Amino acid sequence: MNSQGGNGLPVFFVYFQRYYPDLCRRIMNRIVSNLYKKALSLHLSQRQITMILAVAVGLISGLVAVVLKNGVYWIQWLLSEGIRVDGYNFLYVLYPLFGLLVTTWIVRRLLKRHPGPGIPTTLYAISKRKSRLRKSNIYSSLVTSIFTVGFGGSAGLEAPAVQTSAAIGSNLGASFNLNYKTKTLLIGCAAAGSLASIFKAPVAAIIFAVEVFMLDLTTVSLVPLLLASISALLTANMFLGTDDLLRFQLRSKFELSSLPYFVLLGVFTGICSLYFSKLYMGITRTMERVKKSYLKVVIGGLILGLIIFAFPPLYGEGYETINYLLNDDLADVAKTSFFYDYRGSVTMMLVFMLGLVILKVVATGLTLGSGGVGGIFAPSLFMGSTLGFLFARIFKYFKIEDLDASQFTLVGMAGLISGVLHAPLTAIFMIAEITGGYELFLPLMLTSAIAYSTSKALAPHTIYTQELAQRGELITHDKDKAVLTLMNLKDEIETGFVILRDDFTLRQIVVAVQQSTRNIFPVLDMRGRLVGIVTLDDIRQVMFDQTQYDELGAVDFMSAPLEIIFTSDNMEVVMNKFEESQAWNLPVIQEDVYVGFVSKSRLFNAYRTLLREASHTE
Repeated sequence: MNSQGGNGLPVFFVYFQRYYPDLCRRIMNRIVSNLYKKALSLHLSQRQITMILAVAVGLISGLVAVVLKNGVYWIQWLLSEGIRVDGYNFLYVLYPLFGLLVTTWIVRRLLKRHPGPGIPTTLYAISKRKSRLRKSNIYSSLVTSIFTVGFGGSAGLEAPAVQTSAAIGSNLGASFNLNYKTKTLLIGCAAAGSLASIFKAPVAAIIFAVEVFMLDLTTVSLVPLLLASISALLTANMFLGTDDLLRFQLRSKFELSSLPYFVLLGVFTGICSLYFSKLYMGITRTMERVKKSYLKVVIGGLILGLIIFAFPPLYGEGYETINYLLNDDLADVAKTSFFYDYRGSVTMMLVFMLGLVILKVVATGLTLGSGGVGGIFAPSLFMGSTLGFLFARIFKYFKIEDLDASQFTLVGMAGLISGVLHAPLTAIFMIAEITGGYELFLPLMLTSAIAYSTSKALAPHTIYTQELAQRGELITHDKDKAVLTLMNLKDEIETGFVILRDDFTLRQIVVAVQQSTRNIFPVLDMRGRLVGIVTLDDIRQVMFDQTQYDELGAVDFMSAPLEIIFTSDNMEVVMNKFEESQAWNLPVIQEDVYVGFVSKSRLFNAYRTLLREASHTE
């Protein structure tokens, strides 16, 4: 891998953006404005502009991958230069802590905002921000992830690459006045370009964009995805060379008699993917309870450093370790660790591998939970490879079956990716592409399908989607649910209603009715809480009988609402309440205080508008 490039440029850009934001904004606006005017002068259609932008996003995605890979490589080369394979590097205890401290300092002093988890942040932008990512996401995860992973943080660079490229695609789409559907497509192009450039797997990258970002795979969307993926791959190859990230050579022919073991591996990786997800979420949530950021970094960084000191393969992304396992080279995996002295003992090596399996997700959770920036894709590949290798070696250790460890290492990666991400097609094609292991397509499909089914049965949502799904903010391939997710309840609340007090007399009610163009009136108490609803039909028969103006009051006419909508309700819940109550207007409450009303007709109009936008491709 090319080690040129360093990481000084991204830091300088963040500094420049932080202290000269107006100048940066004017420069970018001028560039984009000139490009937009040029496109108009050439009489390009929106589809042609989309194709050109897809190529541009692909090229940028490739450059982002180059900066990330070179920056991390440069740091790790400096830190590991001169380390003996049979010695112990006590600085491993401090390296991750230093990287997390630098990351936190950049976030607090320069960025002022943590970039957040890359894929969930991008999914949230698609579902709730109309595919608009903040401009700060263009550089925030780029520079911070270099320090996090370069100094040993146990995370991947895929999510920061996707977030950075997606932010560029989103903002380019907004600058060219593209609609929601096209901006979402450019975000998908960014995701495909990022993974194509990092893994040299263009087909799997396109499938990833479709499976994870819920894109509709049509001819209109497929061509831009292909252009972005190919241009990103060519850009990365130009700077990083054509060497494969993972190197696999089939040592023995695949035998059909080993299929039952691959079925068992599928179940095993499916269950372990649940362990990965649950423990990761648990660790990150526990770390969130520590409110002081630097205290959180010190606690997480020191624990992480001790884990990496005991198990050095957990340092960084871990692709070097995966390559050792693919080549059945267990001794090199244990170098610079205490276990290297016991490399001749099969039992101790199995204990060492078991430690890597158990502690990888712990290291990843501590890295990202302490404020580091990175992704879970590389950790999933690492854990899957060690699981597959350990699985095969255990059968051999107990003399049950002499399984090919390199084959199970490769297929184990597919199984865990399929289970953790709920993306079986991505897992199958990515592992086949990045390793050239097409001879193992049958076990790859079988293990991935079983791992996915097992994981899906135990947990319906992934690390990427769990919190979004719980809030009803997850975009899906279900068109109806997708449109409901895009709708924002707060945008549909109507507040122009005349308010009645619960102590109003009929005289005061009549005066209020004369000032209103509505036929429904909320009744509130002195604290602004809704106590009932009065409609024009409720008072129609007595509103002209002045003898009762001072005898009757709001409490004599009001009735309880058929249903109440809370501002925390997602749109699917709101629609269900309308369907169950058969009401045309329902009141909205926020923390016991009346906010306004939502009407069924307004929701239907908003639904139709968003449906047209979500389906429009030109």
